[in-house]
Amino acid sequence: MTTLIFMSNSETTTVHVDLGQRSYDIAIVSGALASIAEQIGPWGERLGGWPTTGRKAAIVTDVNVQPHAEAVQHSLASDGWNTELIVIASGEQSKSLGVMSDLYDRMVAMQADRRTLVVAVGGGVVGDAAGFLAATYARGVPFVQVPTTLLADVDSSVGGKTGINHPQAKNLIGSFHQPLGVFIDTDALGTLPDREYRSGLAEVVKYGVILDAEFFAYLENNIDGLNDRDPEVLRYAIARSCRLKADVVEQDEYETTGLRAVLNYGHTFAHAYEALAGYGELLHGEAVAIGMVDASRLAERRGLVESSITQRQIDLLNAVGLPTTRPDTAAWSADDIIGRMKLDKKTLGGQLRFILPTQLGHVELFNDVPEDDVRAVL
Repeated sequence: MTTLIFMSNSETTTVHVDLGQRSYDIAIVSGALASIAEQIGPWGERLGGWPTTGRKAAIVTDVNVQPHAEAVQHSLASDGWNTELIVIASGEQSKSLGVMSDLYDRMVAMQADRRTLVVAVGGGVVGDAAGFLAATYARGVPFVQVPTTLLADVDSSVGGKTGINHPQAKNLIGSFHQPLGVFIDTDALGTLPDREYRSGLAEVVKYGVILDAEFFAYLENNIDGLNDRDPEVLRYAIARSCRLKADVVEQDEYETTGLRAVLNYGHTFAHAYEALAGYGELLHGEAVAIGMVDASRLAERRGLVESSITQRQIDLLNAVGLPTTRPDTAAWSADDIIGRMKLDKKTLGGQLRFILPTQLGHVELFNDVPEDDVRAVL
């Protein structure tokens, strides 16, 4: 694996994702959203530069973060871009074929072409939907991610996965489409609702479990800073999480070798819980937190880890205000949950696959987990 580092100066922390011709930077800043055009300009060099005239940008956002999107729009417009602001409803319900059809109509109406830039300003839902729009309109147009939630900062905005939901399974319809760049302004987290913020911390904890035991210990030692949204703690946690994910994406961009699958730790359980609860009722990070604990217990049952590894995860997740057990109101049977798991896109030939820890900081893909063991954990 490449050395896990990030570069920084007084204004910007940069994590570079090395994917050859599809390489891009993740810029982590504070209070600089109004000057995003200065960053997007150089990113266009990957395409041979932006048109000197007639530059167009479709800015996709949701109603909750529209002011952030308007700041992006103002920056681009001041730099000579013709912009269109497209506002969708918040929540997983917007990741649907119906909403996607509306987005295509808006692109057609603005006479978008293959050099029109799509900018996603929002959380994971906006990023996934706008990314899928960029991947599929005119067989692919350039795309920039501007995540505004912690979850999107460290997870969905990095790696090029885009998609929408099918009524029976999350993210079942999608495509890989790498962005030109990712622009993270930590100031956007200042007004993030507490539940949404804590949901993002689940993915931060996940990186420690799957790739970096020292980072997990750092999180354990900085619980107060995480709970208080301390800027220094957050800046490091975001940069480290992005660097860890970028290291994996660089080696398994399309999730074909099995390496990138490690990022799905806890997600086989989590996606089933999200679908059964109804998308949006159980936040993604909340489902992942529960799913990580269930996956660790499954690893215990398989003799892969000691119970202390599971307990450290429970303690840290609880300390940052995340659930570690399924909701008391959920009357889901083991059959319900396993049935949903078998619809997951990570399932092959009807065989359940799980990412399980073998020690803190290392996980592996297992294709041979008996269904009886899963039932026992559930």
